[in-house]
Amino acid sequence: MADAEPQGGDAIRTFPFPVDLSVLGVGMQVGPMGAGRTWHAADAPLERVHRIDFHVVMLFDEGPVRHMIDFAEYEAGAGDLLWIRPGQVHRFSGTGDYRGTVLTMQPGFLPRATVEATGLYRYDLPPLLHPDDTQLAALRSSLAQLRREYEDTTTLPLSLHTAVLRHSLTAFLLRLAHLAASSAEAARRQGGTTFTLFRDAVEQGFATNHSVSAYADRLGYSRRTLVRAVRAATGETPKGFIDKRVILEAKRLLAHTDMPIGRIGAAVGFPDAANFSKFFHQHTEMTPAAFRAELS
Repeated sequence: MADAEPQGGDAIRTFPFPVDLSVLGVGMQVGPMGAGRTWHAADAPLERVHRIDFHVVMLFDEGPVRHMIDFAEYEAGAGDLLWIRPGQVHRFSGTGDYRGTVLTMQPGFLPRATVEATGLYRYDLPPLLHPDDTQLAALRSSLAQLRREYEDTTTLPLSLHTAVLRHSLTAFLLRLAHLAASSAEAARRQGGTTFTLFRDAVEQGFATNHSVSAYADRLGYSRRTLVRAVRAATGETPKGFIDKRVILEAKRLLAHTDMPIGRIGAAVGFPDAANFSKFFHQHTEMTPAAFRAELS
């Protein structure tokens, strides 16, 4: 995974769930991805940065495929899944490379209890998932069952058809959510307690605290211990890790909001706008104004 810059073009737009592509207009769609397939809205600029207000889950049969989500590039291979949540900025690579099955789901299609049980809005969970062979077989089977129910529009009235879809979708999402949570937990174990505590502290404090020493003091570690733990888990220095999180937040604010650049700088810990612009340029080779201009 690596940072990815947005490409120039139209301003970032948010696209609604394509109800017209959904069988019987229900709040979900599942079917094959690939050239010549109608699996996305025709007017959506898939190869430009855009947002959607619905969930997308892609299960790949082939790869590698590169896909940008929230300004980070992910590479998915055969058997991998990408889960994009509402509001996330993302961009497709050449859509002809996408082969597999895609599931889209409109917010509100599932009841609140199911939404909470399946972690639909857990933006802290990784979007790229690598199931093992057993997990993948179960996910494929569950998704295939969901697709069969979705395409069977003749054996049940619409109300029952929709109810069955909700149950089948819930079964798939429970498996998917378990995989996502397990992947996140495995990453935390691999990183070790020291890095986990540091990462969580940075997530809470990056908007006001950019000091490695301050984080080390807060967590009760020496700076040297913190450097070793972060480098072992990420290959980066603690300072690099902090700066990367600050830059991501700045990019999100520049892309998602109309806030003045000075206010965005203040929101990520730079009361002086000139210092923020210098910091942003050092890490992106662009000024904040130029970065925003590419999206407008």
